[in-house]
Amino acid sequence: MPGRTMHADEIPVDVPLVRRLLGARFPQWAALPLTPVDSVGTSNVMYRLGTDKVVRLPRMAGAAEDVAKEHRWLPRLAPSLPAAVPEPLGEGAPADGYPFPWSVYGWLAGGHPVIGRLAEPVLLAGDLGEFVAALHRIDPTDGPPSYRSETLAARDGITRAALGELRGTIDGDAATAVWDEALRAPGRSGPPVWIHADLQPGNLLLTEGRLSAVIDFGCLGVGDPAVDLIVAWYVLPERARHAFRAAAEADDAMWTRGRGWALSVALMELRYYRDTNPAMAATARHVIQELLASR
Repeated sequence: MPGRTMHADEIPVDVPLVRRLLGARFPQWAALPLTPVDSVGTSNVMYRLGTDKVVRLPRMAGAAEDVAKEHRWLPRLAPSLPAAVPEPLGEGAPADGYPFPWSVYGWLAGGHPVIGRLAEPVLLAGDLGEFVAALHRIDPTDGPPSYRSETLAARDGITRAALGELRGTIDGDAATAVWDEALRAPGRSGPPVWIHADLQPGNLLLTEGRLSAVIDFGCLGVGDPAVDLIVAWYVLPERARHAFRAAAEADDAMWTRGRGWALSVALMELRYYRDTNPAMAATARHVIQELLASR
């Protein structure tokens, strides 16, 4: 929920503040109904505005840097993608004690996937793979580095630190084996490509079991396409992963690096959110269990 605090440097946001920000920047929308959106999101808070818009406000300075990027690039990427992405309608400015830029987007309907309760897992896997492949094919010229643009080797220190801290919570030896295998995989030989880099349940919207939209492009940029394979373990059951892998055009090395990315991200999230965001921590535990079960 918007009122939940997860970060030490988080800026508090509530309905009165959002109304004042709207009144100062977008007075034509200021009188519309404004309702907090229940979300497991960690970087932004959202308020539904009327029936067809949503206000999205960064929780902290790091997320604020993503606002201009999304407004610049999402309209350029959207026509080449097979599922909807957020449509920027207006960019707000700092005001009334709130220090960051913020956004108004068009509202996208749909529900988040619920792990273990997917109506059409194999069809959804194909949808996700097609989205990933389409994103990776878009011309990356002038694209900024993704938030997750580093190599797996560059994450070795923080990943092993998390493995050590979480021993007893997870099977540390088995997780270390998965990580070591990922580090041995050949790196990408081609240039970086566009990646979403955070394809988790809360960033996907489904309609009748099929992918209808992908949201939250805060990690957007160019990098290793293996990062986008994390969705195979964050969302899909084992029996659907083959369909996703085929549609995503992932070779053996890319798939192994994707496993490493999924493990590293899940470890970071479990360590950071286990006391502040139970839903995010539970998802991270599930991902780690799926990775170890599918070795």
